[in-house]
Amino acid sequence: MPTIEGEPVGLGFRKTVKLGKKTRLNVSKSGISVSRKAGPVTINSRGRLTVRLGKGLTWRL
Repeated sequence: MPTIEGEPVGLGFRKTVKLGKKTRLNVSKSGISVSRKAGPVTINSRGRLTVRLGKGLTWRL
């Protein structure tokens, strides 16, 4: 379970807005980022890479 300074984290916030067919603007408590999808791979402006392995299954690097 994720923690902040030893305390459990239970609630998060994220809003996603489509900017085009493969581009999204993501707004969350930790800030704003832009993500771009290329096939099963998504990379965002923070450098996070996510690979879709199947329906409902992803691997985040």
